[in-house]
Amino acid sequence: MSVIVGGVLERDGKYLLVQEAKKMCYGKWNIPAGHLDVGETIFEAAKREIKEESGLDVELTGVCQIGSRKLEDGIFVSVIFSIKVLSDDIKFGSNEILDARWFSYEELLSMKAQLRSEDLILGAINNVRNGLMASIDIVKILK
Repeated sequence: MSVIVGGVLERDGKYLLVQEAKKMCYGKWNIPAGHLDVGETIFEAAKREIKEESGLDVELTGVCQIGSRKLEDGIFVSVIFSIKVLSDDIKFGSNEILDARWFSYEELLSMKAQLRSEDLILGAINNVRNGLMASIDIVKILK
């Protein structure tokens, strides 16, 4: 099973996407996201992945989407958070990310074929735009 965590970063009506450098999705745009690693919580993983892919420090403010997809050899689960951006200096490593840019919603709609996972990205962004988010308090770290 693959668990992906990430976040929708919005500022001044624009949304941050990163351009993937990985061979399997080279050049595609995605929200900052990545795999949950063994030994970390989904909160830690989301903040780490967003920092690695954008250089930004963030605060998780809510849950805007939980999704799953059947795979040929397993299952994919995603937990996407709404985010408050705490820093302004975008930095990324070129081994994973080619570029990071803020896009208006209209721009995102016109570039659907360039998105890594249209339903995940636009679904999460639409939920944030429409205020469809659950409190971060519903996520519990179990002991």
